[in-house]
Amino acid sequence: MSTSKLRILFLENHPMWIYGLPNGFRKLGHAVKTCLPQSMTRSAIDRFKPDLIIAIGWTPSNDRPKKQERIAALVQYARVPYIYWSTEDPGYTRRLSLPLIARTKPDFVFSIHRPTVERFQQLGIRAAHLDFGSDSSVHRRLKPLQKYKGAAALVANGYSRLYRKNPRNYRFQSLRRLVNPFLSSGIKTDLYGQSWKTMKRIFRKPIPASRIHDYLPYQDASKVYSSVDYVLGPQNATDRLTQRTYEILASGGLLITDDTPEVRKWFVPGRDLLVTSSEEETARLMAYYNKRPELREQIRANAVIAAAAHSYTVRADYMLRKLSEEKILNYKSDLVEPR
Repeated sequence: MSTSKLRILFLENHPMWIYGLPNGFRKLGHAVKTCLPQSMTRSAIDRFKPDLIIAIGWTPSNDRPKKQERIAALVQYARVPYIYWSTEDPGYTRRLSLPLIARTKPDFVFSIHRPTVERFQQLGIRAAHLDFGSDSSVHRRLKPLQKYKGAAALVANGYSRLYRKNPRNYRFQSLRRLVNPFLSSGIKTDLYGQSWKTMKRIFRKPIPASRIHDYLPYQDASKVYSSVDYVLGPQNATDRLTQRTYEILASGGLLITDDTPEVRKWFVPGRDLLVTSSEEETARLMAYYNKRPELREQIRANAVIAAAAHSYTVRADYMLRKLSEEKILNYKSDLVEPR
């Protein structure tokens, strides 16, 4: 436990974020409030009396200069440390992260991308690395549901605009490696998310219309991960992991993802998940594990264990310890991290 409980204000209300890191702080025993910056008033700050203010990513809460100026005004009034977790690096560092940092002036910045941390530091911005994670109250293994049952599923947006601009982007190479073999096999493979109806040309074989589904509410993703034999998890690059990597594992999904140094840095292929470097390798994995349901089940169980080391409780504790090292907060942890 910490030497004192903190009151932490998150200027955010997007489902993708409020069920993650804020829950980690709650499980450490801290009081947490999440809200839109536009709805937060000075009197509300006076009532809550935050010890720490946090903003995250690039969302409807902070995606315009006026909204960022609102954050800056609230922080200035509260007179407590303000932290920004930069989750759009490195692709949008110049366009999104740096302008937001310049306007809101955080006391410290965490980034999901290690090289970007170095870039921030070179610019005189105090920064450290903090990756995504998962929270077991949202992403956990559930009883399979008939509605979502199938051989494989992909839960991700298509990003059709990015595809038109840069079809050779790593993300689309990853998608082909993962999805093409499953579509070619003819087994039930479902795609959940935006833009797939306009992204049919990305794959060698057409996606059956019955297999394309709308955007899945964030809290429902675990239902899919728990109900299919394989979860297809594309990566966006070789030097970082997507948020869904951790969430799929925490949900006990049998994840097939790219064979990258970052995946191998944290997880063991064949024990915690499956990795592939080509469509041919994906097909071989599918053929091998289709005949071995007992191995699939063991990997799914291992995945939950592996994900626990990357829970948002662990991430929250690390954030507070780092801020204490930087003399921004006074925090002492006795959290025993999972092995």
